[in-house]
Parts: sequence; structure tokens; C-alpha cells
Amino acid sequence: MADQLPEIELEDRGSKGRYLLRGPGGAEAEMTFTKVGEHQLIIDHTEVPDVFRGQGAGLRLVARAVEDARAAGKKIIPLCPFANAQFRRHPEWADVLKY
Repeated sequence: MADQLPEIELEDRGSKGRYLLRGPGGAEAEMTFTKVGEHQLIIDHTEVPDVFRGQGAGLRLVARAVEDARAAGKKIIPLCPFANAQFRRHPEWADVLKY
């Protein structure tokens, strides 16, 4: 069912931004971040409405941030409890985790 989710969008607003999935009726699953300099970003919030529950939407948002950080040579500080839990579950992401 996760393959039916829409593409993840990136909104970059200078020092802040978000990854989002748009769903039916205007619902949005989002993960917000703040940039810290040129080489780090803080994932500060993840919110997944009920319409997305059970579809892996939150994990997809964090995974996309990991992919983008890896490609750009950046590190992630996962302050958001959900993102932090995902980093603990995915040791293969350790290369982008800022300790």
C-alpha cells in the first residue's frame, strides 16, 4: 500500500524547510527541519495525520531526508522523537547521524 503514497515534496525556505506528502482532502504528512550552517540540519517535528497511518509515511519522510543529507554530505540531528527512534532502528543511517 505504501507504493500508493504520493511523491515526497521538499519545501526549502532558507534556514527552515519541510518534507511533505499530500493526501486526500488536503491532508499533509510533514517532517520539518532547521538548517544549522551549511553541513547540518535538525529534524524537529514529524506529523502524520490518521489518513496516512499504517502506510509508512513517517518513515518515508525521514528516509528521504537521510538520502538528501547523504547526497549533500550533511549530518542530521534528530531532535524529533519519531525521527530519533527511526535512527535507532536504522543503523545503516549512522553515516549521516550527528552525535
